Amino acid sequence: MDLANGTKKPHALLIPFPIQGHINPFLKLAKLLHTKGFRITFVNSEFNHKRLLKSRGPHALNGLPDFHFETIPDGLPPTNMDATQNIPALCDSTRNHSFIPFCNLISKLNHTHHHSVAPPVTCIISDGIMSFTLKASQQFGLPNILFWTHSACAFMSFKECKNLMERGLTPLKDANCLTNGHLDTIIDWIPGMKNITLRDLPGIYRTTDPKDILLDFVVEQIEAASKASAIILPNFEALEHDVLSALSTMFPKLYIIGPLELLLDPTSESRFESIKCNLWKEEFECLKWLDSKEPDSVLYLNFGSVIVMRHQQLVELAWGLVNSKKNFLWVIRPDLVEGEASILPPEIVAETKDRGLTVGWCPQEQVLKHPALAGFLTHCGWNSTLESISNGVPLICCPFFNDQILNCKYICGEWAFGVDMDSDVKRDQVEELVRELIEGEKGKEIRRKAIEWKKMAKEATNTNGSSLMNLEKLVNELRLFIS
Repeated sequence: MDLANGTKKPHALLIPFPIQGHINPFLKLAKLLHTKGFRITFVNSEFNHKRLLKSRGPHALNGLPDFHFETIPDGLPPTNMDATQNIPALCDSTRNHSFIPFCNLISKLNHTHHHSVAPPVTCIISDGIMSFTLKASQQFGLPNILFWTHSACAFMSFKECKNLMERGLTPLKDANCLTNGHLDTIIDWIPGMKNITLRDLPGIYRTTDPKDILLDFVVEQIEAASKASAIILPNFEALEHDVLSALSTMFPKLYIIGPLELLLDPTSESRFESIKCNLWKEEFECLKWLDSKEPDSVLYLNFGSVIVMRHQQLVELAWGLVNSKKNFLWVIRPDLVEGEASILPPEIVAETKDRGLTVGWCPQEQVLKHPALAGFLTHCGWNSTLESISNGVPLICCPFFNDQILNCKYICGEWAFGVDMDSDVKRDQVEELVRELIEGEKGKEIRRKAIEWKKMAKEATNTNGSSLMNLEKLVNELRLFIS
């Protein structure tokens, strides 16, 4: 019961796929619902729970009176690595091993309700790729909203996975298909998506394995999506209008809510100061370093939480930065380089000591807001893309896999606030793109476009904006399920 007014309080149980890029938008949505009067139970994997306590301290997940953290196992063998787990293994393990622990958690929460004033679970909001939760919601008679943390185009392209397989476009027949023009096959039949080739679609479609776990997994998750009570996409209508229109005919209960950070009231952030879920320790001194730099003078580089690169790519990127003579802030995770330490050669460190700073992890949203920032060299993950739009930051795009490839296609083509860089990194190209972004005509043009998108994102999240109205509709819908 909500003792203040005698009404029952809605209780949302949120469960993201257990990697940083899915936890972040889920946490923002949880905070939004909490400000709307919901009790929140946020479910992390046991593995990530330990990492969070390590990065943020032993009391980091104590939460608030109505905002609690719980855990379930992910089914993978224990490891002490401070790194993202293998994604295909995590996909396979969660779908095979998480259902029973998740049901036990719901039972525990509802049992606790009988012995306290805490309300029972009234709705489940689960990751679009954690569809085992749908079976649990049926068992407990609860609505289940699937939150896909991707762009609308990525979601649509996953929806077409089975179709692509039936047409013989994926899996690839052999490795020759990567070089013989097969990837340039035009795909002109995906609703709402124009000028697309097989090369532009998520990287999972480039497999040559006929038993590829991810293809099978995506087909299974998409088929489950039609059984959800509703679907949420973190987006705004002006950004992907055509594909969102097509999706809304396929999924009548589709809520387009984003960018989530613009919907959060800045004054409420102090309330949530204790509720953060960064799996690496943030290094806040980078903000002071940025304070010492001129406006529009620093390139920010971050490849997210999952990308692993070869040491040669790291070195080429670093020499490109050296030769550009521009300031840079670079997030180099301890596990960024495949099979060896993520350390820059000493001659590069010496060459850039006055204008370059490397950190293991940083508060990205604060960095992107900083006036010193001139641009962002990114892997094109959807969180980084939306955060860049929210702050009007132009991009150099270096996608590595999966939906990053499709996001890059739209950023550089359709939305025109970024330039494309080859992931087979070469120092000359890096130098040229960095100089062009910070001081060239092309840089001015994409910065102007980035600011236009920022304005449209703000309009979507302001009073009477489409995203804010969709959030209110979702909240009202979820309140209907309080029994």
